Amino acid sequence: MSILEYNGASIVAMKGKNCVAIASDKRLGIRFQTVSTDFQKIFPMGKKLYIGLPGLATDVMTFANELKFHTNLYQLQENRELTPKTFLSMVSNFLYKRRFGPYFVEPVIAGLDPTTDEPFIASTDLIGCPMVTDALSCPARAWSSCTVCVRLCTSLTRAQMSCSSASPSVS
Repeated sequence: MSILEYNGASIVAMKGKNCVAIASDKRLGIRFQTVSTDFQKIFPMGKKLYIGLPGLATDVMTFANELKFHTNLYQLQENRELTPKTFLSMVSNFLYKRRFGPYFVEPVIAGLDPTTDEPFIASTDLIGCPMVTDALSCPARAWSSCTVCVRLCTSLTRAQMSCSSASPSVS
């Protein structure tokens, strides 16, 4: 069993026409034992920017706090909202910087560009290799451990979905 599967997580992001949707389970477990059913895995990083963090629970909390600090610092220095593409570069750099002692998280990023409202979804692996997709984004581990979730979301995904159809599809 991988350390990324120790606490368990399922996170998926879908892209629609001028909208994104991101969803996760709220279960925190230690292998097959449930510890909590109210564990936060999706964190707001801006008005229209969210990150989902599956992985080891301690690293999820640490990495989310570090990202929130740096996004706030960016907004203070640049005096503008962080774009999802810039945020993906920031996340990728943070993870790659710690590649020899990594955070055991595989981030999923979903957001809208602050100026154009263009939807953006992406994910990275635990050393920061980005994967930008067109319709559906899941962590790399989800493709093997949550195949039912991925197959269901893939079958419900359509090109240019409206906001009203993307939200029920992802949940």
